[in-house]
Amino acid sequence: MLNKLFRALSRTRTRLAEAIQDLVGQQVTAESLETLEEQLLTADMGVEMVESILDVIRRQDAADFMPAIRDHLIEMLPEKVEPEPFRTPTVVLMVGVNGTGKTTTAAKLAALYKSMGQTVLLVAADTYRAAAVGQLKIWADRAGCELVCNEQTREPSAVLFDGLKSAKAQKTDVVIVDTAGRMHTYDNLMAELEKMFRVVEKRFPMFQQQNMITMDASLGQNSLIQAREFGRHVQLKGAILTKLDGTARGGIVFPLYQQLGIPVFYIGVGEDIKDLEPFDPAVYVNGLLGQGGNGS
Repeated sequence: MLNKLFRALSRTRTRLAEAIQDLVGQQVTAESLETLEEQLLTADMGVEMVESILDVIRRQDAADFMPAIRDHLIEMLPEKVEPEPFRTPTVVLMVGVNGTGKTTTAAKLAALYKSMGQTVLLVAADTYRAAAVGQLKIWADRAGCELVCNEQTREPSAVLFDGLKSAKAQKTDVVIVDTAGRMHTYDNLMAELEKMFRVVEKRFPMFQQQNMITMDASLGQNSLIQAREFGRHVQLKGAILTKLDGTARGGIVFPLYQQLGIPVFYIGVGEDIKDLEPFDPAVYVNGLLGQGGNGS
């Protein structure tokens, strides 16, 4: 799994680590720092984060400042995620814009909690995309989880209500809800998401909510705008980063946490149902800087 994450970060690493490495052993000049700044910004580290990295380099007397940068980057990220079973019944609304991989990620998350010995129910509340229910049925079978769906209604809150009613009766540990992808600029769809949040909060208070936003890493800074807007409508526990292997913008995890306070909980590292990596800042930073590629 660590090797998969290392490979997924290859495009970001090419842009980031090589730019920093070019300065090692060389005289640091205003021109060389400007070149590095451009490279860091294209990796979507964010302006404030980039400036803090440049400050670390300016303060270092030694020729090799990579260890200092590594320590600084780790300090700027949330703590390591240690997946553990929920102690109280929990609902996870999977939210995000279209095409971020919510359905497959919902199934991966279901499989993860199933592997911990928890009972898991998947709810197909994407009532807009024609193939969504069929897709989730396939994934639910792979994960070995029960699925609640209703292809006769276009009302996602009704499907959610049915799912939670079933989960309450069966004393299910975890309910993972696949919601429709929606642009954060569509007020009516965002209001619909708020309604789903309230259904859980008011009608099923025995469930705690730990809502997750799936984010396409290739969208870079646009992901910050999306996360900020989704966070205005539902309480977000954290983010799950997808499609990391297809982009050089893997630095987005830094401004996401520094500016919005949203930690990345998991990273999708492949298409298999087990390809969900808990976020580990040290492993992630090593992958960015080209260290520990053998999983050590």
